[in-house]
Amino acid sequence: MARLFKRRGEKKKGLWRRAVDLALTDVRVAVGGVDHESLESLEERLLTADFGVDATMRLVDHVAALARRGKVSGGSELRRALRDEIARILEPAGSSFLQIAETGTTVYLIVGVNGVGKTTSVAKLAHRIRGEGRSVLIAAADTFRAGAVEQLRVWSERVGADFVAGQQGGDPAAVAFDAIEAAEARDIDVVLVDTAGRLHTQRNLMEELQKIDCVIRRRCEGAPQECLIVLDGTVGQNALAQVRSFSGAADLSGIILTKLDGTARGGIVVGLQQEFGLPVKLVGSGEGVDDLSDFDPDDFVEGVFEE
Repeated sequence: MARLFKRRGEKKKGLWRRAVDLALTDVRVAVGGVDHESLESLEERLLTADFGVDATMRLVDHVAALARRGKVSGGSELRRALRDEIARILEPAGSSFLQIAETGTTVYLIVGVNGVGKTTSVAKLAHRIRGEGRSVLIAAADTFRAGAVEQLRVWSERVGADFVAGQQGGDPAAVAFDAIEAAEARDIDVVLVDTAGRLHTQRNLMEELQKIDCVIRRRCEGAPQECLIVLDGTVGQNALAQVRSFSGAADLSGIILTKLDGTARGGIVVGLQQEFGLPVKLVGSGEGVDDLSDFDPDDFVEGVFEE
């Protein structure tokens, strides 16, 4: 399967520093020793920075093991040990390439709870794909929220994407089906299916999402090439619960992490990869249509530990 998006030359050097400064600045100065008190402090700081229990225990145990073997003794060595282990956790995330179909129409299913910036992320993604020279159709499969269709229609016009919508209160799966039909008829490269925001605790709506995913798979072999969950970078550990629930309704392939220009603590990136093996593929750091970047694990680690 081919891949969409090459690495772009520019890098937002300050992105991860801003995202982690709220808590991880303390980590950088808290690891001044390897005694029990210091390790407890490190554990507390990592949890505060939203690394999650699994990733935090892996990092603390790693540092403690190195200390017992006499391989680390001071703050700089501990920072290096943490940096290397975080890089190992993120290594499977690899790249932010999005998969595309070898032939025919590519379909991306975009899911998430309410209020995470999902519709805006769809528009930003459409803009990026258009910038790569590919045509895009946006499917408004949120048939329930008042104003959702019109909001997405405006975004579609702004970014130069085709648009398909259904009737208010209609079947979202039918919208996805019709969008793929329209894309094939118009020879459009990529379909972005924007689904309604739903709480991960709403079983009936999660079953509806499962139906949308099933219809896409039946209609278009190999699709969806990506099922991306949009997560608000400021919600911390609740993001883990969201991924856990949504993964039961659709085969998630990656994450779009939003609102990193706010009060986000960047450790959640590590927690998600450690617990689910689910890579962050794209990050949103502003309201502009261009404010969607590839996630680069090296940039993340550099931003966390840069002096």
